[in-house]
This record gives sequence, C-alpha cells and structure tokens, in this order.
Amino acid sequence: MNHPDPPQPGLAQADPWRGLRALTPARIALGRTGSSLPTAAHLDFQLAHARARDAVHQALVLAAMGDSLVQAGFRWVPVRSAASDRIQYLQRPDLGRRLDTASREMLRRTVEDGEIVDAAFVVADGLSAVAVQRHAVPVLTLLRQRLEAERWRIAPVIVAEQARVALGDEIGALLYASGVVVLIGERPGLSAPDSLGAYLTWQPRPGRTDAERNCVSNIRPDGLGYESAAARLHYLMTEARRRKLSGVALKDEAGALQG
Repeated sequence: MNHPDPPQPGLAQADPWRGLRALTPARIALGRTGSSLPTAAHLDFQLAHARARDAVHQALVLAAMGDSLVQAGFRWVPVRSAASDRIQYLQRPDLGRRLDTASREMLRRTVEDGEIVDAAFVVADGLSAVAVQRHAVPVLTLLRQRLEAERWRIAPVIVAEQARVALGDEIGALLYASGVVVLIGERPGLSAPDSLGAYLTWQPRPGRTDAERNCVSNIRPDGLGYESAAARLHYLMTEARRRKLSGVALKDEAGALQG
C-alpha cells in the first residue's frame, strides 16, 4: 500500500478545514499563536461582537419602516410599549410586553366596533431593529400573497417600538384578531446581527405563555430565506386556524408535506 509522503519542512501545506469553512459561518479551526488566537481571527471576533452590540442599541427608523410598508401596499399603525426608552427597555423586559396608555387607546379607536380579523401582524424592533428594517417587509409581502388567495381578513400592520414578543398578545386582543404574528428582531449572535424571528399565537390575549406560540427563526438571506419563511408561516397559520390552537400542540410539518 502506498502512503502519502510526509510534509516537507518549509513547504506551505493546504488548509484541510477550508472546505468545511465554506459550508458554515461558525468559527472553526481558527488556529493559534502561542496560547492565543491569531490576530486576524481575534479582530474578526471583536468586529462581530461590536456589530451585535450595535444592533441591540440601534433604534428602529420608524419613518423608513412606514415608507417601506406603504410602498409594498400595506396600511400601518405605529405604537409603543410601556418602556420609555431603549435603556429602560433593556433593563425592564416586563414593560416591553405591554402597550403604553396612548397606544392602547389609539388602537381601540382604530378598530371598528366588533370587527373580527383572521390575522394581525406586528412588526417589532425587539433586540435587533436592523433585522426588522431589512427583512420584515419582504416576508410580509410573500406571506400576504398566500393569505389573500385564501381570503384571509388581515388587520393593518402594527409597527411597535421597544417591543417584546408578548406585546403581540395585547395588540391581537385589541384588534379582535383570531391569530397574531409578531415579526421581531432576534437577539444578535456573533455570526448574525440581523436575524428575524416570527412568533404565531392563536387567540392572543395578555397572559399567553411561550408554550402557546410557534416560532420560525433565523429569517435572513443567509439563514432561512424569505420564500421558505413565508411558506412555513402560511402552513402554521392555516393549521392554527383549522385546529384552533398554536404552540407545542401544533407541529411544523410543512417540510414533510412538501416531501
């Protein structure tokens, strides 16, 4: 049996990890210099960390978000949570789960008496406003095409600042929505500061738990693409309406059906 020749001193060797690195953004086989990371890997880590921190503190550009929704053909309504600013929002998650008084009263005036809608969409800044600015409208546009073909009644899009996922429960209840989908910026990671999440809750009302929601996460071009995200959400929304539930009792079997 022939054996490969051993590496020759002084000759550059091919990187055996190059092929695997092309398949994942994970930091693998970074190498070392003494007991530390190589300078390039260390600087790359610091840059990713800075981008994640910036994403958490960056504010939603409300006017730009509204313009994008209008250009895509959506009506929209701005609201705020009870958190007065970004610092309080980060320190008091409970305030991000309920509307401030002005927004609550405004939504009550917006809804016609007793009008029930099949679905309400909340676009929320969450922990990454940049994710919402980049990805929310493309996902909503594709999802609306599927829902309108089935004659879903959809409320105006609610754009919420300083918002947590559970804020959608109060909003959905005020809009008399059978189901609510919250599109929200996820906590930034070191490989993705702009990941969008979508949370579906059937029969929303204050007090719903995370076990009563379905989540579609990592929505972005380099993660779960817009088309795939819209298809999964459409499946979950359709099944939630048919079965009158959401959460742990509702499994995402869209992929199995397509196969």
